[in-house]
Amino acid sequence: MAKIRKLHQQLIAKDRTAVELTQDYLDRIAALEPQVHAFLRVNGEAALAQARQVDAQIAAGEPIGPLAGIPLALKDNLCTQGIRTTCGSRMLADFVPAYESTVTQKLKAAGAVFLGKTNMDEFAMGSSTETSAFGPTANPWSLDRVPGGSSGGSAAAVAAAECVAALGSDTGGSIRQPASFCGIVGLKPTYGLVSRFGLVAFASSLDQIGPLTNSVEDAALVLGAIAGHDPRDGTSIPEPVPDYTQALVPDLKGMRIGIIQETLGTGLDPQVAQAMETVWRQLQDLGAEVLELSCPRFRYGLPTYYILAPAEASANLARYDGVKYGLRDQTCTNLMDMYQRTRAEGFGAEVKRRIMLGTYTLSAGYYDAYYLKAQKVRTLIKEDFHQAFAQVDALVCPTAPTTAFPAGSKSADPLSMYLSDLMTIPANLAGLPALSLPCGFDDQGLPIGLQVIGNVLREDLVFRVAYAYEQATPWHQRPSPLS
Repeated sequence: MAKIRKLHQQLIAKDRTAVELTQDYLDRIAALEPQVHAFLRVNGEAALAQARQVDAQIAAGEPIGPLAGIPLALKDNLCTQGIRTTCGSRMLADFVPAYESTVTQKLKAAGAVFLGKTNMDEFAMGSSTETSAFGPTANPWSLDRVPGGSSGGSAAAVAAAECVAALGSDTGGSIRQPASFCGIVGLKPTYGLVSRFGLVAFASSLDQIGPLTNSVEDAALVLGAIAGHDPRDGTSIPEPVPDYTQALVPDLKGMRIGIIQETLGTGLDPQVAQAMETVWRQLQDLGAEVLELSCPRFRYGLPTYYILAPAEASANLARYDGVKYGLRDQTCTNLMDMYQRTRAEGFGAEVKRRIMLGTYTLSAGYYDAYYLKAQKVRTLIKEDFHQAFAQVDALVCPTAPTTAFPAGSKSADPLSMYLSDLMTIPANLAGLPALSLPCGFDDQGLPIGLQVIGNVLREDLVFRVAYAYEQATPWHQRPSPLS
């Protein structure tokens, strides 16, 4: 489990070249992909070309940043100019963007090496990476288990050491839940901290891009590279980006941390609950004052999300009609026939389900009863968090109610699948930063995730809690069987 800072030191000391490092990861991808299927496409030649540029800078004595020459992977809903971006859907199977997303532009400017695009639930709608039109991804800890979703390809690639770090997107837990299932670190930043320009939209008021990494420090380094104001994103926050690594200290003295009571009840796996009890004691040992807090509307996050997110998806996915780009049915006889056939062929079952849910809740006679009411509940959930952060510096809870479940076990039961995001959704509704990191293993050897939630733009406090806990425990040092 190579870390960014150590690899950076090796590169500048010329102990190895960026080309050698990149080739090592390309070789691992070639060896492991038949089992894992984390990648939808690998851009080997382009990656080696990027690595050669970094080696040339080092040879010329030019200073390089911490991400220069570091092999990364990108979730396949981030637009990459000249490289197919499919969102895991037949609808965009041959779509090649004419422009670059802001985050990939920033990583390119930092000298990062792009190994390829990772698998995902179709249009980021799923919790297991099983709805991808191009086949599922396996969990590196147990190949018969799901890696979580929708950023399951990115999480599995990091956990299998097929890349050093990866980018994902998080609408209701799609970075944190896969991070939990795959035993790595995953961060959803404050809404608006990272530009969404070039991210193919699912639910625009919820989507955020963030890193999946092997350590808290790596997450801080990647976030520092991709965060910042972008005038091309109307929701981007015009705030300076701090050096998040300054928050990485090994103790929690003077901090107050709240345990969200509503996350410890019915539906929580007993082994996850037991791991959380140990976490509370460890946080106290690190110097924090730990207390239980109530966020009474936390449990309403799930039903609220599954009204608001499908409604936004219904609007966002209306653009895929076969007219401008993407799939177009070639057997149609008129315009309406083309719309219907294209969408029937291009979208999978879960995407269709959410479009129908969203269209229903936005329809005349139901808008007030469902959509408007859900927006009001969203405000109440935000208010609960606001009151909690008046008492504590950060909140903690399980990332997911269970460990990774067997592939196929929930595919026929959408409601059971949706419950996988029970703990992660409220942070999206409130626009808060939240991070998942390993905090133990169940009796099957599968990772358990701890979620740390901070107030708006307090990623520094999230990193501080996560880093201190990580450094005091051994969980992050245990690699997956495939890594």
